[in-house]
Amino acid sequence: MDAQKLTSLGGSLMVPSVQELAKKTLTTVPPRYLRPEQDPPFLSDSSTTCSSIHVPVIDFHRLVSGDVLDSELDKLHYACKDWGFFQLTNHGVSSTLVERVKVEVQEFFNLPMEEKKKFWQEPEDLEGFGQAFVISEEQKLDWADMFYMITLPTYLRKPHLFPKLPISLRDSLEIYAVELRNLAMTILGFIAKALKMEANDMKELFEEGHQGMRMNYYPLCPQPDQVIGLTPHSDAVGLTILLQVNEMEGLQIRKDGMWVPIKPLPGAFIVNMGDILEIVTNAAYRSIEHRATVNSIKERLSVATFYSPKLNGDMGPAPSLVSPDSPSLFKRIGVADYFKGLFSRELHGKSYLEVLRTETGEAQNN
Repeated sequence: MDAQKLTSLGGSLMVPSVQELAKKTLTTVPPRYLRPEQDPPFLSDSSTTCSSIHVPVIDFHRLVSGDVLDSELDKLHYACKDWGFFQLTNHGVSSTLVERVKVEVQEFFNLPMEEKKKFWQEPEDLEGFGQAFVISEEQKLDWADMFYMITLPTYLRKPHLFPKLPISLRDSLEIYAVELRNLAMTILGFIAKALKMEANDMKELFEEGHQGMRMNYYPLCPQPDQVIGLTPHSDAVGLTILLQVNEMEGLQIRKDGMWVPIKPLPGAFIVNMGDILEIVTNAAYRSIEHRATVNSIKERLSVATFYSPKLNGDMGPAPSLVSPDSPSLFKRIGVADYFKGLFSRELHGKSYLEVLRTETGEAQNN
């Protein structure tokens, strides 16, 4: 399958730039962004229960070094099984590189609109500036702009995007993409170890995998309690590694029926399981719904790096995790077909994962 067909995974309707909209000193939000059906942005945020709940923290250096008791591996297993999210400290990615990426991404979003238009989404394509999962003109929109592109393998890069980025951003992302691919593969290897999976089951699926990056810009908003920065959803990918670009909080995850805010640790990445890992681990680890809220004080920026299996492969529960006592809960599907199905739908919780369940999986989930 050629690169063009592989990356033609779907499109999203053109939408206005929210960053430009927010520059107009609005006092009220346009109707298409009003989301009265959403839970309040800070539901449970002030409750004692919520403020005492913290996402697990994994020390990558200790994980890689290993110890006699494998305590960090046990912590990883707990984090993946009970939370689906964790913060990763001492991850080994150069702090100088990370800081450079942060600066370059902020400058990229601050380019004049005429420059940004060169990178705007094209019809029937998801990559570029815009939003994803917009399938109708009546659909409500998120209070955010995003810039998405496939970064690895290099032959899948769109010629009008990555190669045409401002030189300093392009050079920084070139190194960052490889560093995060290597980090993702190492984390996936430890996930396989924690589950006592056959190591090759994970390696063969992800080794030639594809990586995408989504830069997110959440402008300040005059009515932050009336909008949502990013609709509640689980990530459809294998693994997500999030870099918080500036100090504004906004990411919240659904835990025990509450929205729990994540307070990013300095220098840490936020890592979460995607739907593909729920499929591959046969639901031993589950993807978790999360969302982004906005505020009226300052914009928030982040960069999500998604890692998934190679697009011309297929996937299903790892053979080493399936047995008569633990039957397959998900169907096998081609990776490209999986993403095409995903991008043809509106983003809504974990609804897409339900389509892929076997009869056993449906019964177990009900």
